[in-house]
Amino acid sequence: MRLEVKDLRVQYGKIEAIKGISFTVEQGEIVTLIGANGAGKTTTLKTISGLRAVASGSITYNGEDISKVPAHERVNLGISQAPEGRGIFPGMTVLENLEIGKYSRKDRKNEMAEDLEKVYHLFPRLKERINQAGGTLSGGEQQMLAIGRALMARPNVLLLDEPSMGLAPMMIQNIFNIITSINKELGTTILLVEQNAQQALQRAHRAYVLETGKIVKEAKASDLLNDPAVRAAYLGTGAEKGHH
Repeated sequence: MRLEVKDLRVQYGKIEAIKGISFTVEQGEIVTLIGANGAGKTTTLKTISGLRAVASGSITYNGEDISKVPAHERVNLGISQAPEGRGIFPGMTVLENLEIGKYSRKDRKNEMAEDLEKVYHLFPRLKERINQAGGTLSGGEQQMLAIGRALMARPNVLLLDEPSMGLAPMMIQNIFNIITSINKELGTTILLVEQNAQQALQRAHRAYVLETGKIVKEAKASDLLNDPAVRAAYLGTGAEKGHH
């Protein structure tokens, strides 16, 4: 498995939001994109998952150009996203929300129980709240549900958009521990977009810094964690709050 973004440009009307970025995600890695709000991180993920059109450049997955493949087909190929803002269905139960993650895999109904077990193993709290409406969960639990739902599609690559946003510090720690477990235990490759650069860099193998639609730095995550310029820009008190 290899995900490669090459010379990617994405536009909102006449405004170029992504200005020719290139990066790769290899099998088994956690790769993070860090950058200020408005740098283009979310747009990049949405374009990889098929929710935004590619103006030019390419997205290849397993050597196949998927730039024009519809979003639902990308899920079938093995790319699944837990979106920013969680996007769960508030009126549906935890179980119903998780089952929706499986909708594109009708041929594998018998795997439902097995996949639910995996999700409950990672998120015991969801098991306790299986019949509760999604809208009654705390912010942290809703985030767990969004990630759990994305995992139900058995992705090779999990795209996580701001998983720590708006969460209390204890819950942020918990979510990042789980992200590490998903990578290590399930072997899932993860592309993580995160405002909380400190946590993201502590967990990731490699990182790219995005500024106004361009990649300005790439390195091993541990190197960026100790980079004075990166520390000054992204690891100050503002990054700790986990808010926009």
